[in-house]
Amino acid sequence: MRLKGRVSLVTGGERGIGQSIARRFAEEGSDVAIFDMEETGSWRELERLGSRILFSRVDVSDFHAVCEAVSNVIGHFGQLDILVNNAGVTRDTLLLRMKEEDWDRVLAVNLKGAFNMAKAVVREMVRKEYGRVINISSVVGIAGNAGQCNYAASKAGLIGFTKSLAKELAQKGITVNAIAPGFIETRMTQGLKESIRAKFLEHIPMRKLGSPDDVANAALFLASAEARYVTGQVIRVDGGLAI
Repeated sequence: MRLKGRVSLVTGGERGIGQSIARRFAEEGSDVAIFDMEETGSWRELERLGSRILFSRVDVSDFHAVCEAVSNVIGHFGQLDILVNNAGVTRDTLLLRMKEEDWDRVLAVNLKGAFNMAKAVVREMVRKEYGRVINISSVVGIAGNAGQCNYAASKAGLIGFTKSLAKELAQKGITVNAIAPGFIETRMTQGLKESIRAKFLEHIPMRKLGSPDDVANAALFLASAEARYVTGQVIRVDGGLAI
């Protein structure tokens, strides 16, 4: 029970990677708050693990909504120790076809959303001189990918945000790290044609896709006491894709 007595907040926690992280943290004893735009009901299953769970419908790109929701979380649990910025969207297309709103929405959720969340949460962490901030980036933010200029820019920006915030908060007992997943078996990748999946696999040295649990296990390490001296890092969970 490595997170016993801690309270975690996971954005985009109702499905995919976020859902796996929320479940893993609950299994390790953390109470968990989940922010998401859609409610699938998966958060209710976490209550069976014995942790207290709080779901809120929140658009992380809306600063005022985020501040209000975070205040409710702290009021409900009495504390907030771990933030996982996982919420993200894609609007993939080539730059020549990309609309301004496609660019703006991806940056607003993926990058500004992380700013909004950190801005709302970090003051509580500084007050206690303890905290963990984990940003879910992507190998696309490291290597780029055709047809994803907006997504790659948001995820690369998240890496710069991680390193800068880590330097700001290091002396306050707060670590800030990022995880860069590769191709993970989620609802999005499950819809790919077999020919496209095969092409992806050719570029992965391990010749297989990862699972959301692989990312959740990395997040658990960064959230735990074992990672107390790890900050400003980007951990790739990609089967060797970005080597």
